[in-house]
Amino acid sequence: MCDTSQAYDQLLFSYGTLQLPAVQLATFGRLLAGSADQLPGFRLDMLEITDPQVLATSGQRHHPIVSHSGLAQDQVAGLALQVSLQELQQADGYEVADYQRQLLPLASGRMAWVYVAVADGQR
Repeated sequence: MCDTSQAYDQLLFSYGTLQLPAVQLATFGRLLAGSADQLPGFRLDMLEITDPQVLATSGQRHHPIVSHSGLAQDQVAGLALQVSLQELQQADGYEVADYQRQLLPLASGRMAWVYVAVADGQR
């Protein structure tokens, strides 16, 4: 049975662990619907995670993280996941302080929330 009490009217672009079924179930209590897309003008790096709860949820010590490059040839592949406003707040609780959520255009032209690297001095 589908829960129709929430509007899944937000897009959350995931290029990393939020695509994992175990992380989705632990963070949102459900598996998320989504479609493939790309984030133009960003490059992908890896970040060492030290938060014990995030480590336990993902099972991975290193998580991907994106940074703005501004270069047209840089694109990060991922999934545009359908979430509610409440689930965006749940995702905020999952991500560590090295990430900040921004509303950005995807290659498809859709706007999505994306967790990007916090610029130095903004933590």
